[in-house]
Amino acid sequence: MVAERGFVRVGEASLELGVSEVTVRSDLAALEAAGLITRVHGGAMPTTLSEPSLESSLDRQAAAKTAIGRAAAALVTSGQAVYVDAGSTAMALARALVARRELHDLTVVTPGLTIALALEAALPRFSVVVTGGTLRPLQHSLVNPFAAPMLAALNLDLAFIGCNGIHPDAGVTNLNLPEAEIKTLAMRRSARSIVLADATKLGRIELARIAALDDFDALVTDGEFPVDGLTVVRA
Repeated sequence: MVAERGFVRVGEASLELGVSEVTVRSDLAALEAAGLITRVHGGAMPTTLSEPSLESSLDRQAAAKTAIGRAAAALVTSGQAVYVDAGSTAMALARALVARRELHDLTVVTPGLTIALALEAALPRFSVVVTGGTLRPLQHSLVNPFAAPMLAALNLDLAFIGCNGIHPDAGVTNLNLPEAEIKTLAMRRSARSIVLADATKLGRIELARIAALDDFDALVTDGEFPVDGLTVVRA
């Protein structure tokens, strides 16, 4: 169940397996001791989530991500301070921002090392700020302990948030818990938040909740995703 779903709650396992929650917790403890799962609050998750690397993600839905990046970049104006997330769709946005030669005095804050390098071509039109923290190797992104305090000191105009899943009820979700925390904080420090998601992310639910759909001002996507109260920008 843990391997198939990515996360299983103790209560759900108890009902489905027809055993007590005490038995489920005991079994989870044994599985964790064997190195097969990781216990988290309320349930369990796989020891290793099957998260793709940034490099492998760049080739998936490449045309769609390029279109999403251009549509998102069109929402930015000179003089703004924007947060650009880590990830392959955010990379498409970074490249699209660089290509907008008329943009100037733009401050871009990012936790992504590869995103920062892609934005370097726009210096000195852009100021590029990289959050501090611990390096995650697959996405080349920086998370706590230093990313959160730095973001907490900023006031941003726009936050462009990537994700692994977007669902009408579950909201916007991510595979990785530390990354999700940084995304949520960036949204709180921004006047407007925009989620970027290609069609493969629509309808999916992943482990870590970033925010509810109504916490976002707009969705930029190449797919069909009708939701009341959320502006959908078609790429």
